[in-house]
Amino acid sequence: MSDDDFTPISAGIQPDPADFDFDLRRCLEGVLSVRTQIPEDALTASVLGTERSGHGVVINDQGLVLTIGYIVTEAQTVWLVDHKEHTVQGHVVAYDQESGFGLVQALGRLELPVMALGQSKKLKIGERMVLAGAGGTTQSVEIKIAGIREFAGYWEYLLDDAIFTAPAHPSWGGAALIGEDGRLYGIGSLILQTVDQSGGTNAANMVIPIDLLPPILDELMMFGKRDKPPRPWLGWYVQETREGLVVAGVVDDGPADSAGLESGDTIIEVNGTAVEDLPDLYRNVWTTGLAGVDVTITFEREDIRQSTVVTSIDRGSRLKSAQVH
Repeated sequence: MSDDDFTPISAGIQPDPADFDFDLRRCLEGVLSVRTQIPEDALTASVLGTERSGHGVVINDQGLVLTIGYIVTEAQTVWLVDHKEHTVQGHVVAYDQESGFGLVQALGRLELPVMALGQSKKLKIGERMVLAGAGGTTQSVEIKIAGIREFAGYWEYLLDDAIFTAPAHPSWGGAALIGEDGRLYGIGSLILQTVDQSGGTNAANMVIPIDLLPPILDELMMFGKRDKPPRPWLGWYVQETREGLVVAGVVDDGPADSAGLESGDTIIEVNGTAVEDLPDLYRNVWTTGLAGVDVTITFEREDIRQSTVVTSIDRGSRLKSAQVH
């Protein structure tokens, strides 16, 4: 990220309920701790671990909890813990690969407030908000919107209008982005380091905008995923470097691995079209067709230009899904 991507924000402090026109303490009771156990042989176990924890937000009166997807992906066991340390079991309703959202249904009654959804498209740079983890004000940070822009992740992930907040919350996964109206505007996903003009480093969080949820919520509840054919997945991790788009790793026995791509390869073209950054790369792959389509990748290895055909697959076919109901 460049120095111009974010508005400088002062160091963070815990929010003072007296500074807000709604009952902040009551609102924060709707933010839960989400804890999961993942099988050791799961696809994501080596990268994300077998024991995961983060936060989630109660979004309806039937005990539906919205969280970040990587916490619940391939989860065998899910526990929800409220502010009184009351624990109920949950089950994974859905994981949406495109947005990154995860949904969990509580299997016991939650006597907790429901957080209404805001409209993230109305957010403005500099707007004061709260990024909240489970545990009330002591686990929350008063922040401001530092940027709203495109974000591409090395795991074949792209958001058109990701929200960036600063200062950073140290426990960001699934944290609730709450506006001054007490509504939910996003779910915490990442922490990122930025470098300012003096060479100093600053941290910011990337938050998934809540506007991505309503259009797909019914589909996720009914099918556990979007009701459309999946995108092609190549099973590689690509990073932007000064040398270009470099393969940082491949999934064992995944499409890229089977096609002979290796760590250190520099990606030059997709189906004969030059690609300069991660959004370019992903959009060119995804517009080739649906999962299963062949994608021609041109790359350089040790200064030798070559091409290979990668037969894409549905990423979901490699994920354990027995616990998604």
